[in-house]
Amino acid sequence: MVITVLKSKIHRAVVTQAELDYIGSITIDKELMDAAGVYEYEKVHIANINTGARFETYVITGDKGSGVICLNGAAARYVQVNDKIIIMAYAQMTPEEAASNPPKVVFVTDDNKIANISRNEERLTVYN
Repeated sequence: MVITVLKSKIHRAVVTQAELDYIGSITIDKELMDAAGVYEYEKVHIANINTGARFETYVITGDKGSGVICLNGAAARYVQVNDKIIIMAYAQMTPEEAASNPPKVVFVTDDNKIANISRNEERLTVYN
């Protein structure tokens, strides 16, 4: 059996841009992508903390260290600049693989810089 589990997430990222006139996707700072183990063109699930909206899109790489979190195309309708979002990536694993691969969680500051990285959500401190 294979199950779909949380692989990684970027927690409480701040939306820096929303570009409606773009083909679509979310642009994420390369530094955050690397820290979370998220790949360009990978499907991600977005939860908007401010509104409760949830949607899916794919990732494109933003400039490393820029702090960019930009929703593009139709996804831009689900956010406002300065909204806080959670970006989640999933993987398919066997239950045995899932037991030994807890999700990698990247907490960020209000300017989308890495504050903490953990593989145990229970021990994380919420920043922001």
